Amino acid sequence: MAKLRLDKVKPLVALGVFLAAWWVIPTTVKSFMQVSFAEFQAPAWVATSYLDDLEGFWARRSHSKVELIEAGRDLARIKSLYQFNAQRNRTLELEVERLEAILNLPSRREFRYEVARVIRRDLSAWWQHLIIRKGRDFDIPVGAAVVFSGGVVGRVVEVDAFTSRVELITSPNFRIAARFEGDERPVVYQGAPQSGFGDPVGSVRDAPQDIMASRQAPLQLVSTRLGGSFPPGLSIGRVTWLEPGSSGIFQAGQVELDPRLLSLHEVAVLISLSPTDSVNNAP
Repeated sequence: MAKLRLDKVKPLVALGVFLAAWWVIPTTVKSFMQVSFAEFQAPAWVATSYLDDLEGFWARRSHSKVELIEAGRDLARIKSLYQFNAQRNRTLELEVERLEAILNLPSRREFRYEVARVIRRDLSAWWQHLIIRKGRDFDIPVGAAVVFSGGVVGRVVEVDAFTSRVELITSPNFRIAARFEGDERPVVYQGAPQSGFGDPVGSVRDAPQDIMASRQAPLQLVSTRLGGSFPPGLSIGRVTWLEPGSSGIFQAGQVELDPRLLSLHEVAVLISLSPTDSVNNAP
């Protein structure tokens, strides 16, 4: 009986010794161990990602010729639409440059897009992270904005040699200045703890009292120029209700985010063309 009790205590003693040792280890050693462990795991994650891509390639090879022809036609239509939008976008850029020259205005901050593959998801109630398949090898900076076709994805919080960690917009640690479409007054968006089965949500606060939102007339929340590394006008989510906040002066509510955030395969990192911006935007 005494031996059985000793066997039950041994794991607790080992855990206590480990925690005590970890507490006295210098911070520099902890940081080195953390970085080394991440760099050790990264090649395995990257290799798994490439194997998944290869598996998808051979799975598509098994489709019939009729399916491939139909898919090719759909891609041709989408390509034509994108080519038209690209020409229109270039025309608008030239018009903006002409107006800036006439009005003697400084050029807007521009970014380049670095598309990266998502290779790992770390989703829990209290933190929401993605691992993408590009890092220092593609000059990804810490603090860079990450977007997709539906709007804001998150922010780069850690960069390794071949991978980067992205904090999702759903994470409670994520916060950004925002505004409602049609209203220039700033509000604060923050991620919220997520349930395991529902759609992603966030929260908004410091909304003026004269703003009304309902299920029939939802408000679109977008980024502002105060958002640091995020350019203005990016979609964040929609708000269907607002209620008085804890201060009683402003309103607060829930933000419904794009459900595709939980199943992203590729994202785009916005890298500023001005090196000073990347430094200033780093958290």
